Amino acid sequence: VEQIIVVGDPTEPLAESDFDWATLLARTPPEARPALALSADDVAILQYTGGTTGLPKGALGTHGNLVANTLQFDAWIHDAAEHEIILGVLPLFHVYGMVLTLIRAAYQGATLVLTGRRPAEMLEAISQYRPTFFPGVPMIYRLLLDHPGVEARAAELGSIRTCISGAAPLPPEVQQRFEALTGGRLREGYGLSEAPTATHCNPLSENRLGSIGLPLPDIEAAIVDLETGERLLPPDTLGELVVRGPTVMRGYHHQPEATAQALRGGWLYTGDIARMDAQGYFYIVDRKADLINCAGFKVYPSEVERVLREHPAVADVAVAGVPDPYRGEAIKAWVVVKSGMTLNAEELRLWARDQLARYKVPHEIAFVEALPRSAVQKVLRRVLRAGESVD
Repeated sequence: VEQIIVVGDPTEPLAESDFDWATLLARTPPEARPALALSADDVAILQYTGGTTGLPKGALGTHGNLVANTLQFDAWIHDAAEHEIILGVLPLFHVYGMVLTLIRAAYQGATLVLTGRRPAEMLEAISQYRPTFFPGVPMIYRLLLDHPGVEARAAELGSIRTCISGAAPLPPEVQQRFEALTGGRLREGYGLSEAPTATHCNPLSENRLGSIGLPLPDIEAAIVDLETGERLLPPDTLGELVVRGPTVMRGYHHQPEATAQALRGGWLYTGDIARMDAQGYFYIVDRKADLINCAGFKVYPSEVERVLREHPAVADVAVAGVPDPYRGEAIKAWVVVKSGMTLNAEELRLWARDQLARYKVPHEIAFVEALPRSAVQKVLRRVLRAGESVD
């Protein structure tokens, strides 16, 4: 580290080579521009992956990647408001928030309203500033929908025209409730740190529940076999999603082996199990790394989570495989119970048995106050498996 720039009031005296942001701005004349030559291939961001299943890896995103994705969404959101007002609730240090709020606002000359993620804060910002574009994650929309009295304030939410949801599967009931409440369009998309920030999204004109939509402009996507990754699979066949295009990263920082595994033959291997239907819409099933091998049976955690989440007393749930001496892996569920309600493990197992094959019913159920999540609200299964506490 050669130099540190501090934002806000320094708590301790700074070293001679360091600056606080306000002082640095005051010393720099407004007409000064950095004498720096940049190309589209230069690294713009070192975005560490969420580390949901293992240790995070630093994805090298280029200036070209970020510009390309900004232009892709500009084309996708073809009927944006004449003067867009963007509600910024996503963290700006992550490529999702960086591209769809910060860079998009700069590119469009839009107004960017930054607010906290507490429902009351979001409602106040929406009421006061009347945003038209609201990118987020399913948890954000759910928190807003479940806030007491939100239905009575529906008229204040009427400015919202378009919302893009990413980072996790968007439950159909959340999408339907949100659209009914606001009159706007909530569309599910898909992206990853290795292709900042998105590769797929549902069109504004047509939405398919449960689908991540179509590839964005200039993105090619395909499904390949899970064993070799070399054989293209026909529609409605499960395999690994691979993509290529102008948003794919240069590689992982100082991890040549991981880079070689992810980038093969010009394609980015996403690690996501998916299928494509006959119309070209893609559907994510689960992460390859999350697939549970239980006594020879393959179990997708997302399928079990979907069933458990439908129980009236379940507020949130995550499922993962844990070591088991007999089965290889046992199925464990971590469950958050809705406030004011009660639920026990046997009751939840009976619910699951009515809707799942017997080998998919969780062997262990743990009740927790909250699930550990990343900055963009992805469940950190590695933390759950390790038995670490949730702050």
